Amino acid sequence: MSQLSTQSDLVAPFLEIKNAQIIYDNAIEAVRDVSLSVAEGTVVALLGSNGAGKSTLLKAVTGTLHLEDGDLEKGSIHFAGRDLARSKTDAIVRDGLVLVPEGRKLFANMTVEENLTMGAHLKSASELRRLKQTVFELFPKLKERRSQTAGYLSGGEQQMVAVGRALMAEPRLLVLDEPSLGLAPLIIDAIYETIALMRRELNMTVFLVEQNATQAMNLADYVYIMENGRIVLDGPAEKMRTNLDVQEYYLGFSSGGEERKSFRDIKHYKRRKRWLS
Repeated sequence: MSQLSTQSDLVAPFLEIKNAQIIYDNAIEAVRDVSLSVAEGTVVALLGSNGAGKSTLLKAVTGTLHLEDGDLEKGSIHFAGRDLARSKTDAIVRDGLVLVPEGRKLFANMTVEENLTMGAHLKSASELRRLKQTVFELFPKLKERRSQTAGYLSGGEQQMVAVGRALMAEPRLLVLDEPSLGLAPLIIDAIYETIALMRRELNMTVFLVEQNATQAMNLADYVYIMENGRIVLDGPAEKMRTNLDVQEYYLGFSSGGEERKSFRDIKHYKRRKRWLS
């Protein structure tokens, strides 16, 4: 029995990717035979270095692959029963899957409050007030900065606005793409504390795509590691944190004072190739 089915058996999958193969320009294979699932009410982390295929997978999930001549050649992607391969981005968002993109991508010339409002453009006036109040409770600093232009905020504050804007759409599944990228350690800690709070207070389901393995593993219930377009390792976060290979390559721990190795140089690393199982 695969790790995927083990996780899926615990709670029914909310987001489910099965044997996905993604091709660019009818020639370049970016993702090969990837399967993963996110159960409702859980936090699932997808880890991997630049070029691993994480961003391509997110484009497939959010309905934006076609913008870069990408195509889901094989496999399937479903969210809450909807076939995402045949869905447009606006329909995906209405169904409750909302992305906080890498690099924040705020409306830099708008105020904090205007950015939040843009995230709730389909909501009524009363819903808008309620949702803003929720965001301001999660991010008190944004309430203080509500009239300031978003482009002049610090990187951490901009990330708060990006997450707050996504929350204004009342997501059933919040997808976070590299939320710690370019931020100072103390700011990263604050962002992750807020993600944990959202999970507790809002019962939020989170799909977290990260290079910051330490923070992600401390928050997640289940972890997938992606390399060269494939899932090479997965398991419960607690188990992954104690895996010697994961510790050495992703968490920076090394036995005997040796220099940190490349993942391909770790001889005892067990590549559990799904495409052969």
